[in-house]
Amino acid sequence: MLLLVTDTSGKYGSVALVRAAEGAKPDELAVIEEVPLAGGTFSAQLVPQIATLLAKHGFRKTDIDAFVVVSGPGSFTGLRVGLAAIKALAEILRKPIVPISLLEVVALVSGTKGKILAALDAGRGEVYAGLYEIGGGDAALLLQEQLMSKDEFLSAAAKAAVATSDETLAASARNACISVFPVATPGAEMISRLGWQKLQAGKTVSPEQLEANYIRRSDAEIFAKPASSS
Repeated sequence: MLLLVTDTSGKYGSVALVRAAEGAKPDELAVIEEVPLAGGTFSAQLVPQIATLLAKHGFRKTDIDAFVVVSGPGSFTGLRVGLAAIKALAEILRKPIVPISLLEVVALVSGTKGKILAALDAGRGEVYAGLYEIGGGDAALLLQEQLMSKDEFLSAAAKAAVATSDETLAASARNACISVFPVATPGAEMISRLGWQKLQAGKTVSPEQLEANYIRRSDAEIFAKPASSS
């Protein structure tokens, strides 16, 4: 099977082609090629890069069997652009979409079991945090997901091991004598492994069901004036 894997959630993004043999285990997937996307230009780059990547390796759009897409948390603009492109392609090709949370990827690749707090830098002095229960068979049960201040993060981290790809967050946790599992910045290989597991389990969505998981409210929502009562 051919998977198209996209991530436009952060300052930088990526698009990749991944090959998965029928019945393959997650660690048996092969990343054919991963191409970086420069931040701020996702709308201009994403679709052309997908076309170029397919042509370079002798594929057509119709060869794509499923889409694995990071649905959050992250940038409002980046996620909107990325998800809109995948929705359009999936609608045309009638292929399944597997939405992926970067927080779940971070939690799983930490390699630990039990309760773990996955953390990513959210900017503005805030932290995207997801509390997961990691059981056998690499299953991650989401217990809570929210936007936290740095102080709230350290308080929550005192009750669970921390997994993060952000060096600053890791250092803050260590300075507070909190156990930290550092992980690499999630790339196509990590994302596709979780996507493959979910695809095999039937955890897919249609284009109409695909939604971004921003966690943070947009500035428009935060600063919206309340409707005046008449």
